[in-house]
Amino acid sequence: MKDLFGMTKRPLTVTLISGLFFVAGVVAIIYHATELGPSRPFRAELVWTLGVRLLAIVGAVFLFRAHNWARWLLVLWMAFHVVLSSLHSVSKLIVHGLLLALIAFFLFRPSSSVFFEHDPKADLK
Repeated sequence: MKDLFGMTKRPLTVTLISGLFFVAGVVAIIYHATELGPSRPFRAELVWTLGVRLLAIVGAVFLFRAHNWARWLLVLWMAFHVVLSSLHSVSKLIVHGLLLALIAFFLFRPSSSVFFEHDPKADLK
């Protein structure tokens, strides 16, 4: 589907997934940032955690802007969380597994793939 300017319209599902990852990343960074401070010892896992959350935000922004690599990044991000949730409980594994399946389905279905075929660099010319 094209808009008035001949650009491929962003599917609603791509917008919603982008928003979900953006909000999840921001909320998680705010939550984990409370663990930082001069009175708290440095923990490498906190830096790792904040970095992973930052990847969700970066992926969300570039997904919104039709960068194909961003949908792969976010699917891999979600797959990473499926692996992590398998170390916790079966219910978390099921929830994260279902989210991964839904996200992959909506990001890689034909109507979404058309949106990602657009070259965002062409907009800069």
